[in-house]
Amino acid sequence: MDWIQKHARGGLLCLLIAVPSWLLGQRFPVIGGPVFGIVAGMAMTLFLKDKSGLQSGITLVSKKVLQYAVVLLGFGMDLNVVLETGRQSLPIIVSTITTSLVIAYVLHRVMRVPGNVAALVGVGSSICGGSAIAATAPVIDAEDDDVAQAISVIFFYNMLAALLFPALGGILGFSQTSGEAFGIFAGTAVNDTSSVTAAAATWDSLYGLGSATLDKAVTVKLTRTLAIIPITLVLALRRARTAEVRTGASFRLRQVFPMFILYFVAASVITTAALHMGMDAAVFAPFKVLSKFFIVLAMSAVGLNTNIVHLIKTGGKPLAMGFACWAGITAVTLGMQHVLGIW
Repeated sequence: MDWIQKHARGGLLCLLIAVPSWLLGQRFPVIGGPVFGIVAGMAMTLFLKDKSGLQSGITLVSKKVLQYAVVLLGFGMDLNVVLETGRQSLPIIVSTITTSLVIAYVLHRVMRVPGNVAALVGVGSSICGGSAIAATAPVIDAEDDDVAQAISVIFFYNMLAALLFPALGGILGFSQTSGEAFGIFAGTAVNDTSSVTAAAATWDSLYGLGSATLDKAVTVKLTRTLAIIPITLVLALRRARTAEVRTGASFRLRQVFPMFILYFVAASVITTAALHMGMDAAVFAPFKVLSKFFIVLAMSAVGLNTNIVHLIKTGGKPLAMGFACWAGITAVTLGMQHVLGIW
């Protein structure tokens, strides 16, 4: 009972922000619920003079609910379909992820972008936007300001990609009778699922391809999502080694292992096995919806913990880093498609 009393008020405030943000995200998918949640949370916190009675609940939602969202994300992963698509798109995915992470690391050094912000922008750009940021933030112990900064950068380039990429595909001469080339392009070069869906659906609509492009893009996007596993493990090990050098404390894998990633893998395996045995995929649909809502809920809490003035003052360098990652990924995916004969 004490635990409930301690966290209820802050948790309820996050929920009150998250529900309308979720509905707005459904209405305007190019922007997405997480962005509405962060913005609403930052606006709300300007009017809260004393958050002491709310802080424990807000912190719980911003940290733990992000992890629950990643676990539930696993129920949307049919590993058989992902691996089948991966045979064709894996070289492109590996190349784009490597490109983005290298660019983020170099600019972190050159531009002196804070390490956690650089990691979140690099991972969010290269893997799957908000979901990757949600998975990475707890592992590197990122502050809510860092998460808000990264989400803002990813959102900006997501929106541009959803609006510009269909026109770019036409200029570059992607096939208008098959959704394969543009589907792979959208699935690898666009950050977040909502914008991948928007760009691919636009291409289908422009050239009367039904849902061929959308199906391809979303499957490639799911294949990218699996990169969350090795990336988070590497970051956890790196953080532990750094702490070991700094403090002299002995290193123990169990102390830094992100258990929620293990649960994410378990959820993916359960889904794959169930679908293989003939279970209807619709059974797992509520888990995927709940995962997306949990991300909106957590981002609402992140917004409540974010200093909007500080965010604006420090936003220039992360935005430049996001552009460099986005441009690098776009160039590499186009180059790899050309090399592999897809485009």
